Amino acid sequence: MDYRIFGNTGLRVSQIALGTGTFGTGWGHGASAEDSATIFNAYAEAGGNFIDTADTYQFGQSEEILGTLLQGKRENFVLATKYTNGAEPNADRLVTGNSRKAMIASLEASLKRLKTERIDILWVHHPDGVTPSEEIVRGLDDLARAGKILYAGLSNFSAWRLARAVTIAELTRAVPIAAAQFEHSLIHREPEADLFPAAQALGLGIVTWSPLGGGVLTGKYRKGETGRAEGMGGRVFQPENTEQRSRILDTVLEIAAELETSPDRVAIAWAGSHGAVPMIGPRTLAQFEGNIGAISLTLSSEILARLNDVSSLVDTPATRAASSQGNVVPTTKIVA
Repeated sequence: MDYRIFGNTGLRVSQIALGTGTFGTGWGHGASAEDSATIFNAYAEAGGNFIDTADTYQFGQSEEILGTLLQGKRENFVLATKYTNGAEPNADRLVTGNSRKAMIASLEASLKRLKTERIDILWVHHPDGVTPSEEIVRGLDDLARAGKILYAGLSNFSAWRLARAVTIAELTRAVPIAAAQFEHSLIHREPEADLFPAAQALGLGIVTWSPLGGGVLTGKYRKGETGRAEGMGGRVFQPENTEQRSRILDTVLEIAAELETSPDRVAIAWAGSHGAVPMIGPRTLAQFEGNIGAISLTLSSEILARLNDVSSLVDTPATRAASSQGNVVPTTKIVA
């Protein structure tokens, strides 16, 4: 496993983060505590040190399982969790959203479930459309000054909201917004237009989630499997519902066959080529073993070009024809 400096911090994190939204069975689809432990231990043995969870994952079970697994080895990991949605299925309005009250209540509950005195990175899970950025920044600063969090990050925020929060923190000398997290994959490249440039210009550490598009880039749904398409009610799932997405998957499968590897490794390795830490979320040990193989896969410039071309944000008959003939047509497509 390789390691990288995370944004403008001094943290040295592994090149792939482990997302634990599947740890637990509270949502009716996930991994048992025993299977979660097997995945966690395999990730640690592979050199992984970046763990991501949230209070809402499996209605708190993910944090509870991690709290047990981290006993005696807490300092070997960068532990990140999120607040906004609450841990209960029908959480009260006062403990959901981005308010300082919800932030503090959620954090205190997360600390108990995780059996720790602090969170290394606290993410605001997503904007609630109500709470001002000033309130979010002040709340995060209060928690940092109390020693309950070390770093603050924003997850699923637009580029302008991200830039505003970073600026407010700088001007008020609050704890810096150190990181950004957002979805990014071969079938969801929109963040390359704004979020990547913003986060990089601001010096933020970047974590990207769902590098497999909810599993569609593995090709398993073509074989009749259901996975997240049904198991989680379709959440965080990108269906193969356009001609371009079908061409993207065809290309991933072709490249995997050429390299004698699995398609998930190709997709994750591509995601890791953008200066971000891609986050995997395996539900089984077999899925983990497939995913983690991406750390030893190097994609050539020619293969990267093929993947970039077929997944371009500019998708026209002219560019498709040129790509199929191996020609280069000038376009305004965005390249990370």
